[in-house]
Amino acid sequence: MTDLQVSRPAGVDERVQDLLARMTLEEKLAQIVGFWEKSDGEAVAPLQGEFTREQTLDDASRHGLGHLTRVYGTRPVDPAARARWLWSFQRRLVRETRLGIPALVHEECLTGLSAWRAATFPTPLAWGASFDPELVTRMGEVIGASMRQLGVHQGLAPVLDVIRDPRWGRVDECISEDPYLVGTLGTSYVRGLQSTGVHATLKHFVGYSASQSGRNFGPVHAGPREIADVLLPPFEMAIRDGGVRSVMSAYVEIDGVPVAADPTILTDLLRGTYGFDGTVVADYFGVAFLHLLHDVAPDLGDAAGQALAAGVDIELPTGDAYLEPLAAAIRAGTVDEALVDRAVARALRQKAELGLLDATFDDEPPTDVELDSSEHRQVAARLAEESVVLLTNDGTLPLRPGLRVAVIGPNADRPEAMFGCYSFVNHVLPHHPEVGVGIDVPTLRQALAAELTGSTVVSARGCAVDDDDRSGFADAVRVASEADVAVLVVGDHAGLFGRGTVGEGCDRDDLELPGVQRALVEAVLETGTPVVLVMLTGRPYAVGWAVERCAAVVQSFFPGEEGGPALAGILSGRVNPSGRLPVSLPRSAGAQPFTYLHPTLGGDGDVTNLSTKPVLPFGHGLSYTTFTHSDLTVEPTATTGGPLVVTVRVTNTGERGGDDVVQLYGRDVVASVTRPVAQLLGYQRVHLERGQTAVVELVVPAARLAFTDRSGERVVEPGDLDLWVGPSCAERETQARVTLTGDVHRVTPADGRWTGTVVR
Repeated sequence: MTDLQVSRPAGVDERVQDLLARMTLEEKLAQIVGFWEKSDGEAVAPLQGEFTREQTLDDASRHGLGHLTRVYGTRPVDPAARARWLWSFQRRLVRETRLGIPALVHEECLTGLSAWRAATFPTPLAWGASFDPELVTRMGEVIGASMRQLGVHQGLAPVLDVIRDPRWGRVDECISEDPYLVGTLGTSYVRGLQSTGVHATLKHFVGYSASQSGRNFGPVHAGPREIADVLLPPFEMAIRDGGVRSVMSAYVEIDGVPVAADPTILTDLLRGTYGFDGTVVADYFGVAFLHLLHDVAPDLGDAAGQALAAGVDIELPTGDAYLEPLAAAIRAGTVDEALVDRAVARALRQKAELGLLDATFDDEPPTDVELDSSEHRQVAARLAEESVVLLTNDGTLPLRPGLRVAVIGPNADRPEAMFGCYSFVNHVLPHHPEVGVGIDVPTLRQALAAELTGSTVVSARGCAVDDDDRSGFADAVRVASEADVAVLVVGDHAGLFGRGTVGEGCDRDDLELPGVQRALVEAVLETGTPVVLVMLTGRPYAVGWAVERCAAVVQSFFPGEEGGPALAGILSGRVNPSGRLPVSLPRSAGAQPFTYLHPTLGGDGDVTNLSTKPVLPFGHGLSYTTFTHSDLTVEPTATTGGPLVVTVRVTNTGERGGDDVVQLYGRDVVASVTRPVAQLLGYQRVHLERGQTAVVELVVPAARLAFTDRSGERVVEPGDLDLWVGPSCAERETQARVTLTGDVHRVTPADGRWTGTVVR
């Protein structure tokens, strides 16, 4: 469903205008702010303790309320008991406020509903590794069903920031370094979530991931072509093709102008060019930051006026700027009340779409709440399995039966190692150590002990994720020395604002494994026991040394609650690995920022002594079987207006069934501006049994070949185009060249953005 096909009850605009005409200023402002019941313990949002308004819920809602912020996700609460409270509060808004408008409830849902006892799925970087849009849609559906049951109306996901620098802490929240992979998977999540009646929210529009030096909130120096060709396409896809109903403004500034105060981005581009007609919400405290951090507003009232003029409709999580400071600015004549009316109208239309303007909450809240059902776990397990990337393997994997297996490392027996920063386990529970995880999370050690029947599994921790204590090395070395194989489980601990090795506000200036983990791996390697290195991380690390020395290396990007059994299945051979790298495996921090989407001079060559070549390229991933790709053909009548029809033959030439990810890449041979040496044009996951062959047809629309020319227009130019399919972006297993004929094609919204695929 596109944004032009949103189901909106008849007469909504008239009803909204009638409500607006009857509202006092205080009632209007109440509809464009949230309320967040202050959490105990440490903050779970940036600078939360400094900028959250001291206000009771009764006081905040006396004129009505726009949003209730994280009713279930702020602290551990019993979901059924909290639902009873929520229904009671909504009834009070309906019955006891003058206009009787319920609040819109929003929650975080990046890896599942971020609430106690709720299913927790793999992190978005794992979605990228799966290359499976249909499965991501299904995940969105089951997450949305849980949210809808609990009276939640809006989810603050997905993150569509394209990875530009792995040093940035929020990489684990992102899908890929490739905008097309981000766009297809992110839009798939939007479709799944919104099919249940829950509105998705795109984060963070736009530029957040391109911050200086990979620092959170850092200035963005991206040029207009990089923004248009790399950072914006996923958002355009989710808006035009996914019909997303909400967008969150980014914290950052681009070339000196904060996004939250930039109407060229939030109004001209978002609404004018893309046709978006939903609501724009501020990232938490983002309006106040115009005054407090960006220094472009002398006070909160002026910050509110700038944000409203730019197009920020709703201030979240509270009304720090949009309540008293904005009211004072309006009464002083420095902010036009018409800007408030525009935002309120959008907020009320959204509530109408969600059925809130007619909701009474006279029904009973749910009492039998199951947020981690067998269906949730089946989806979580399949996505975890599909997202594991086998980086290298000398034949040690799969593990033979009857071995003595040493399971070593700081992430071998730690449930939190399975989850990203915005999981409830790592986002909220650290502030409530007295509360249990609430869901079943088998660790890799536990899962391997259950999986490897007939084998002996012994373990040692070795070291922590991020300190310099080596006192456990001796025990780890002893255990490894006595084993046939050592499974060494290293990686990250996701956290917030410096309390983790990855996550929001947990940026790095190097890409070595945190703490003394590398030293632990090297100590175990010295025993001579074959080492299978398993990395449970939220970013790619510079582990070329391990790729060269370990018997096998397995990469898993925070695989969620079923990650332990999924990884155990990969190691035992029960599951054939099929994940592919959604981001290049970096050579070093000094080679960053790097992307495979670089022009010729962005790569290696004779003009520099420094290599940027990654240890392993985008799209790489091994299997326990082998696949060949051949007979790439292109329909000869290729024009600039498209589509480009490509077929390729893929054959399972190995000894067992498995999934291949067919990856079609292209390169403009000559263009009016520099172009990437490789660009993903389409992909398709294909299951093939031993000896089976399939022909995959990919229909590439013109927009997939487009770029921003020297005049600033998105175009497809005539000329030669190299195409290839291979096991990664770097290997041309089968290739062809085609000449696009015709005039320069100027891309319009009517041009498709998705590459269609048919498997036969």
